Amino acid sequence: MASDTLTLLTATPLFAVGLTLAAYLLGTALFRRLGHPAWLPAILIAALLLAATLAVLGLPYPIYQQGATWLTVLLGPATVALGMPLYQQLPRIRELWRPLAACLPVAASLAACYSLGIAWLLGASPEVLASIAAKSVTAPIAIGITEQLGGSVALLMGALLVTGVATIPMVSLAARWLDITDERLLGFALGLNGHAIGTVRAFEMSPTAGAFASLGMSLTGIFTALLLPFAWGLVGAGN
Repeated sequence: MASDTLTLLTATPLFAVGLTLAAYLLGTALFRRLGHPAWLPAILIAALLLAATLAVLGLPYPIYQQGATWLTVLLGPATVALGMPLYQQLPRIRELWRPLAACLPVAASLAACYSLGIAWLLGASPEVLASIAAKSVTAPIAIGITEQLGGSVALLMGALLVTGVATIPMVSLAARWLDITDERLLGFALGLNGHAIGTVRAFEMSPTAGAFASLGMSLTGIFTALLLPFAWGLVGAGN
């Protein structure tokens, strides 16, 4: 009986979409109740609640993913919409475009290489390597890169979540250690390393930090999408 009810509920995307939105709203409420802890962002709480709900219901992830595809489609327009704060902060971006352009290739390359190096040393399979290579790129771009490399999108999404959550406290600790208080630099670092999750945290700091996080996230996505597949084929990482 329960199985029949679940089958009926998952016949349309509304159940998966509603479940996702409910988890996010509850996660956001808990995040605020806990005092906005940097180490436990709302999206992580929501992901844990959603995973627990799927486990309790006995709903296989592929079935949930089919229904939630509608939300994935919205990631592209949401990313494009970040162009508005970039336009508003254009004069400040011009002031720092040279140092930002210089550090982007190095930082974006390191973001992919250190995770691949660690995974390779631990004996990870080619599929796992392909799945985590784009872990610092915003989801709409990362999904396309991962599919092109032959990785698992499900594993990628987990890597994206872990990377985004870990970036927030790491950037905060690095800022204290290096005595960096410039919101433009902090925002850029959050967006470059922590993609959308880091960008959300940057907007919580200030509009300026959010705009520079959007810039870092966008440029990292473009740089990685152009060069990672080429470098992957060049070194034969998928073989």
